[in-house]
Amino acid sequence: MPTPLVSVLLPVYNAEPYLPAALESMLYQGHEHVEIIAIDDGSTDRSLDILERYRKNDRRILIVSRENRGLIATLNEGLALARGELVARMDADDISYPSRFSRQVALFDQRPGLALCGTGIDTLIGNRIIRGTPNPIFRSGSLRTLSMFFTIFMHSTVIYNRKVIPEPMLAYDASYVHAEDFDLFRRIADRFPVSIIDEALVAYRIHGGSVTNKHKRRMRQSHLKIVAENLERECLVDDTTALAEIGIAVTMETIRNLAEFILSLERNILSLPVEVRRAYKDGALCFFYFLYQLIADEERPELTHAFLAQTGKWGLIRRRERYSLLAGARAPWCSRISLAATRRVDGLARYLQSVPAATVLHQNGMA
Repeated sequence: MPTPLVSVLLPVYNAEPYLPAALESMLYQGHEHVEIIAIDDGSTDRSLDILERYRKNDRRILIVSRENRGLIATLNEGLALARGELVARMDADDISYPSRFSRQVALFDQRPGLALCGTGIDTLIGNRIIRGTPNPIFRSGSLRTLSMFFTIFMHSTVIYNRKVIPEPMLAYDASYVHAEDFDLFRRIADRFPVSIIDEALVAYRIHGGSVTNKHKRRMRQSHLKIVAENLERECLVDDTTALAEIGIAVTMETIRNLAEFILSLERNILSLPVEVRRAYKDGALCFFYFLYQLIADEERPELTHAFLAQTGKWGLIRRRERYSLLAGARAPWCSRISLAATRRVDGLARYLQSVPAATVLHQNGMA
């Protein structure tokens, strides 16, 4: 069988500090039949110079440089240029391990009807990596249901199969700014088989300039919109107004409405056939944690306390957070001090769980 061409969509916007590592990780894949479509979306740093320097040494890189149009327009432009039957996503600040493409290509070869494949991740923070572990939530047959509640894959880990996905479907929708991947994954998973290699094949970088950090509020609003559409389509709720409201403002009133919404959703899930109920319960639990974090980020402990009290879900959060929040209703200042201490402990725990990035990259043949 001919070796499939993997077209890599690489949007680039002011990625100078990280771009060389990202490019090298794609150029030195075990699967070498690749083309890298690098679209410089109006960068004002030296990103374009870096791209041109690498292209001089490797003609597999195609560069498009133009004014800034945003991520969704850039991704769709890259899809139009891609020649491969398999289309991979990659972010300019992440690192793909050398076996990533070969592992994913092999899975598509084994399962010709597979439309989409993602992988697990390691988390790269500064010069240290937190190793990823398999997630038990990704059970066989549940990905379609889970895709209704959250973004089932990290965007920079996926490969799309154009032999399976109809051309009109494989496009990002500008209606879902900063959650365009969530929307596309749920549409594909609703109609076709999708899979995950639940092993870290990408180092996902977290830094202050990432899209996730810079556009968190808008991303969450789009996320809530998608979940509302999915739940309405499945007839799991009658009214999703509470989701739109909490995305606009976190208040005692919007929290009360949200709590009623969650409890109603859970009752409806319990009425589903037992063979599908578990996946819906898993998805709803993930969505609860998304909402919990949205409210906690307001840094008003009295609001988080109200959310947990009205949903009755104190048992779902960590013990030290629970103790920090118990005083939230009557002494928010005390909760704030305790939560700040908890964040410092969490930061230390993350550091102790991490290892030097160089050791992981060396183990993956990248150093």
